[in-house]
Amino acid sequence: MECQKCHQRPATVHLTQVINGQKSEVHVCEKCAKENGYMNYGEENFTLNDLLSGLFHSEGPSPLKGQSAHSYNQKPKLKCPNCGLSYEEFARIGKFGCADCYKTFDERLNPILRRVHSGNTRHDGKIPKREGGNLHLKKEMEEYKTNLRQLIEQEEFEEAAKVRDKIRSLESQLHHREDGDE
Repeated sequence: MECQKCHQRPATVHLTQVINGQKSEVHVCEKCAKENGYMNYGEENFTLNDLLSGLFHSEGPSPLKGQSAHSYNQKPKLKCPNCGLSYEEFARIGKFGCADCYKTFDERLNPILRRVHSGNTRHDGKIPKREGGNLHLKKEMEEYKTNLRQLIEQEEFEEAAKVRDKIRSLESQLHHREDGDE
């Protein structure tokens, strides 16, 4: 599709506008979009690093009344003991210096990860429901086994027995599925 304004370049910006129930569409190239005010010139300089840097610098609520921003944000300078990278430098460049940085900055990263990942700090990956039948069962069993260990440590044996029975049921389902595949 070519640009509706200049008719020279391909249309890469597609806008749909609905005003009073009237729908209008505009298909223009990037240059015409900027010239006609459909795009902001500042957007072209926004990088992924800018996004990450913005996330790392917005760590919490604004300071309380009577408390200066400087005193609120005073946190001890955190540096990785292995590579010497400071948190401020990490926030500026958006990259860790080594694997130990994850542990060193863990306390500051978890709130950011919760915001980015809808409240989760752990990523287990995705498995399509129709494809990963056995994988879902195995994953569910692992969760139950982890729960079982915690319950045993807490000496909640009645709950542990219920979880154990669920694990056995899942193992039985998995065994039947694997036999059916052969």
